[in-house]
Amino acid sequence: MLGSLLTALTAAVERSQSAGRTTSERIRRFETEQLTLHVLAATVVFLIVLPVLIAALVSTKRAGIVTSIGDLVPGGHALSNYRRALIGLEFWRFMLNSFVMSVAVVVGKLIVSLLAALVIVYYRFPYKNAVFLFILFTLLLPVPVRFVPLYRLTTELGMNNTLFAITVPYLASATTVFILRQHFLSIPASLVETAKVDGVGPLRFLWSVLIPMSRAVLVGVSVIMFVYTWNQYLWPLVIINAESLQVAQVGLNLLRGQASTGEVAWSMVMTGSILTLLPPLALLVLFRRQLLETFTIQQK
Repeated sequence: MLGSLLTALTAAVERSQSAGRTTSERIRRFETEQLTLHVLAATVVFLIVLPVLIAALVSTKRAGIVTSIGDLVPGGHALSNYRRALIGLEFWRFMLNSFVMSVAVVVGKLIVSLLAALVIVYYRFPYKNAVFLFILFTLLLPVPVRFVPLYRLTTELGMNNTLFAITVPYLASATTVFILRQHFLSIPASLVETAKVDGVGPLRFLWSVLIPMSRAVLVGVSVIMFVYTWNQYLWPLVIINAESLQVAQVGLNLLRGQASTGEVAWSMVMTGSILTLLPPLALLVLFRRQLLETFTIQQK
């Protein structure tokens, strides 16, 4: 009997040791996986930030001084370069045009998309789902495909070389309509019924109920639309011929040829790139919480 007890105790100790080794192995494996994920994440972040860092370093150089990787050290011409780009080469004008264009598009898109989402969600009419699917279908059309008809229409209306030409084509947004529709569907139906009983009209319901309940989504969508519009290059390049009306993205290309020797003034180009990066970056940092809430709502 004593032998059986010792055997049982020995087996229990061995099982305990085996379980301890298994737990230790799992912990080590988990720590290794976490370390690998952190290293991969740090590598991805470094690769994303590296071009911006290089641009910031080059923007502190004088024109044409960067010829090799060894030259990528901070220079002493940062203030003079930024002053020359903004004032001397009037890059501020390009940034102002981009800002006006982006704000106009954001406001126009919000108005159009709010009304469209309101009609699609709260109104009953024939082929409503087909209309919504048609709106989503426009997302499948490549942007360059729309340039020829848009250019012809804009030219026939005499809108070339105007800010209207670079803002009006962006006012309709299937993406914004889709996001707002999904959010409106998440609003309790009891609010809609209460508003109907109280005799609240559709526009008042939109202004007094839907918009206050959608502030985070509207802010997030506005930031996305602002960044998207701010980064537009091809359409302004095609439709605007006057240099004074060009946007910042096209203005970078104009900075490229400002060197007096005929060489590319990379310090000016990178200075303009950093200046162009600042407004959307500031918005993303300031309203990151609303952006996360917007994407969280869509996942739900």
